[in-house]
Amino acid sequence: MLSSPAWFDAHLDLAYLAECGRDMHADPADARGRHQPAAVTLASLVEGRVRAVLATIFTQAVTEGDDETGAHTYALGDAEAAHTAGHRQLKLYHAWRDAGIIELMPRRGAVGQASSLPSLLTGILMECADPIRSPDDLDWWAEQGVVAIGMAWWHQSRYAGGNGVETGLTDLGRELIPRMDALGIVHDASHLSDASLSELFERTDAPVVATHSNSRAIMSGGAGTLPASGGGGILPASDLALQRHIPDEFIAEIARRGGIIGLNLYRRFIKPDLGATERPTIDDAIAHVEHVCEIAGHRHAVGLGSDMDGGLTANDLPDGIDRPADLVRLADALSARGWSDDDVRDFAWGNWARFWGIVTSD
Repeated sequence: MLSSPAWFDAHLDLAYLAECGRDMHADPADARGRHQPAAVTLASLVEGRVRAVLATIFTQAVTEGDDETGAHTYALGDAEAAHTAGHRQLKLYHAWRDAGIIELMPRRGAVGQASSLPSLLTGILMECADPIRSPDDLDWWAEQGVVAIGMAWWHQSRYAGGNGVETGLTDLGRELIPRMDALGIVHDASHLSDASLSELFERTDAPVVATHSNSRAIMSGGAGTLPASGGGGILPASDLALQRHIPDEFIAEIARRGGIIGLNLYRRFIKPDLGATERPTIDDAIAHVEHVCEIAGHRHAVGLGSDMDGGLTANDLPDGIDRPADLVRLADALSARGWSDDDVRDFAWGNWARFWGIVTSD
């Protein structure tokens, strides 16, 4: 059995957690702020041998009457306010970089990645493109360290429909796609509506990833394909909750393009119909990994995208996983299912590392 592999976690809301008052340099048990009990801090990532991450600029549009407040929010459609919210989180990553706590990861295909990782290697993932005031601003964000973008969160952004709506790409989103491709910025499918992702696939041949998504087939009780109803295979409104999970056709397309799908550890994205405080088992989580491998036809299109307490708590993770040091239990579960040590290392580290062109001695 493989012990203590290095990990690449493709989805952590580090700046958001810091803005919520969490002391990111403390042990989670001592960390303040929202979303308690805590799971993730920078200190706990080191303890858990998480060597590389995609860390988000997470912003959320709100409308009158919404309960959500905070520095990450802005009025729906307000490009300047969204830019301010996103820029605030960007400056925090730059402060951590300047302090030597993290090292910013270059965009995919960049040459010269070091062979050792003295600090946490961090790629900046923009989760909702609204902070980009217009596609003309994209070059600036790329220069600041953004390596991947998901054009929407659950709502309708100025660029695309998210997983909470039926709408697709906007004209701004269609303009953003070739600009992202030209700069080597990767498309993240995780929060896109089916209509948005379908059109994205039509408009680019570039690799697409789903940094923190699970299998729709498992979450829908076996209906893993896009339904014929709803127009063009798009989910009808009654099934919109399922858009958060990837259907088999999209899994196959992401894998065909050489992309990766990251296992999301949020309990309600692992097993349907859980009780109010019920936590899924680690084997329930591994079922999503093996389903992706079955659809892809190999084990190179899957990795970790934990979303560990990103707006949630440690109690919202699978039973037995309360902090990054417990991720080794995922490795143990894969080994118990007959995965080779090399395949387990690829899930934990190698698949994401190869995708981003990271070569290390670890």
